[in-house]
Amino acid sequence: MAGPTTAERQQKKSGPPRPQRIRRPRLPRSRTVIIVSVLVVLLGAGAVWLLYGSQWLRLETVKTSGTRVLTPEEVREAADAPVGAPLISVDTDALEDRLRSKLPRIDSVDVVRSWPHGIGLKVTERKPVLLIEKGGKFVEVDAKGVRFATVGRAPGGVPKLELRVDRDSAAASLRRFGTDRLLREAVRVAGDLPEAVARDTRNVKVRSYDSISLELKGGRTVDWGSGEKGRSKATTLAALMKAAPKARHFDVSVPTAPASSGS
Repeated sequence: MAGPTTAERQQKKSGPPRPQRIRRPRLPRSRTVIIVSVLVVLLGAGAVWLLYGSQWLRLETVKTSGTRVLTPEEVREAADAPVGAPLISVDTDALEDRLRSKLPRIDSVDVVRSWPHGIGLKVTERKPVLLIEKGGKFVEVDAKGVRFATVGRAPGGVPKLELRVDRDSAAASLRRFGTDRLLREAVRVAGDLPEAVARDTRNVKVRSYDSISLELKGGRTVDWGSGEKGRSKATTLAALMKAAPKARHFDVSVPTAPASSGS
């Protein structure tokens, strides 16, 4: 009986024939680029329509926060946000500018989109540190020296300004500094007062650049001097009033050498 042939022996050693892979035809590279480009355009067009053309992402509500004296209705009315417009198209910078222009009481405002239908107006109002009495009304002045509102009734806890320049020093002070500078110094002093002292301060009297004094509740007085070294004077005054609670007069014009008197 004849043995296996040479071809049979070689086939046995190499094993069964390997199956042939079916190669799928590849798309030309240019066609792939075209398809991807079309998909990108379609997705972009859909996103633009969703943001600008659909009814799903339009401004419906305007919410406010942070108001103290102003009412939410006043803020919303002044903002005049375009309700019904696409939320993405709302000009937040224009809203901020409009609010600060129409409502000087606003110190700063943060306008944020609240998807999918809202705008939020976070308001920070100016805080008066000094009042200027004028014609039976009161002009509120903040710590930056901005006169931002005129009210018919003085708010509690805010001292009044008394600008009474002494005759001897009037010409020199006004010639050198001017009324506006003296006002800024008074504002500076009022802004540096410790909170507890500010609540008790009834008047800030300005007689010259270097002569500013305070009238406190209960007839107490404070010689402050100029507006310089205000933080140091505030710290010294707080300590002095704690050490001599029954004193009637305090002098912190030179904060390193304070004095108190009367009881």
